[in-house]
Amino acid sequence: MNNELQAEICQQIERYRKDHIEPTLEQDDHSENFRMEIFSGLGELGLCGMTLPEKYGGAELTYSDLCATLTELAKSSVSYAVTLSVSTMVQSIINEFGNESQKKKFLPSLTSGQGIGAFCLSESSSGSDAAALKTTAKKTDGGYILNGSKMWITSGGISETYIVMARTGAEGAKGISAFIVPSGSEGLSFGKKESKMGWKVSPTREVILENCFVSEENLLQSEGLGFKIAMAALDKGRITIGAIAVGLAKRALDESVKYALERKQFKQEIFNFQGLQFMLADMATEIECSRLLVDQASHYYDQGIPNQKLASMAKLKSTDTAMKVTTDAVQILGGVGYTTEYPVERLMRDAKVLQIVEGTNQIQRVVIARCLKKELQA
Repeated sequence: MNNELQAEICQQIERYRKDHIEPTLEQDDHSENFRMEIFSGLGELGLCGMTLPEKYGGAELTYSDLCATLTELAKSSVSYAVTLSVSTMVQSIINEFGNESQKKKFLPSLTSGQGIGAFCLSESSSGSDAAALKTTAKKTDGGYILNGSKMWITSGGISETYIVMARTGAEGAKGISAFIVPSGSEGLSFGKKESKMGWKVSPTREVILENCFVSEENLLQSEGLGFKIAMAALDKGRITIGAIAVGLAKRALDESVKYALERKQFKQEIFNFQGLQFMLADMATEIECSRLLVDQASHYYDQGIPNQKLASMAKLKSTDTAMKVTTDAVQILGGVGYTTEYPVERLMRDAKVLQIVEGTNQIQRVVIARCLKKELQA
């Protein structure tokens, strides 16, 4: 833990997740049930607008504080941690690129946890190649008419505020603009809830825009800046996804150590077998490496010197670690690890998509390599 404030925040979250999330978690995972009252409860604790200015209802805390929060929350639920992470990312976009009236209008309900924010970039034919998106925004009297659809949108259908990237100009990154689309807008609708391997409590839906009118005052900055806005947000999002992966992996390790100390075979605790000790030691070491990378990447953001290479490294390392650690946790628990009696099978399912969201880990490697090239040329 970095400081006393973070230790205090994490103790508060630990109590909240054990009292409010854990009791219904397995049941909610099975029934794919998102509880808005749990998310609103996080808002009441002051966790839904942590990095935002106080005048919009935020707590003016650091990205390091947010990462510590997400790590602790993910020990119980990756679904609620991801909802918080993405909603915070939407707030940071409006705070960084929005004008004063946009901030006053859209931020307070998000920072309070009464509303959720969703980030709409990916499409069926443009995932990793986000600059190829096809959703259009045609200028009309007083605003724009949006047509197209966005795929795999976290909190789709339950969010209050959608940041939508749409094409106002020619092909490529420079033709993309960013819009704030409130829920209830005419022409905004949603596809069926995706049936997923993990993150079952967090709803994922297609966001459909059919002649959806968006007022001119909901354009972020000016036309053509949407791709820049999206990429700046994703750099932050990669750090928070890394923090979530660390929390998930820590919980898997804790469950593994606890089980290994209780389970007996050949008249002794299985913890005593060296082969298993080596697995646990490797798991702990990889988690600590991941945590340090996330800490360093968030520290740079807090200093006002964002480091894209470190953000990608943090996301890459911690999510690969989460997948490996949760897989090993299932192995350590053996047969019961594969059942829903213990949480490690859910942790393993939740870990997989962390390697895919906010830029796949293959894309992270491309970003890191490009940064290395730039450094050498400089």
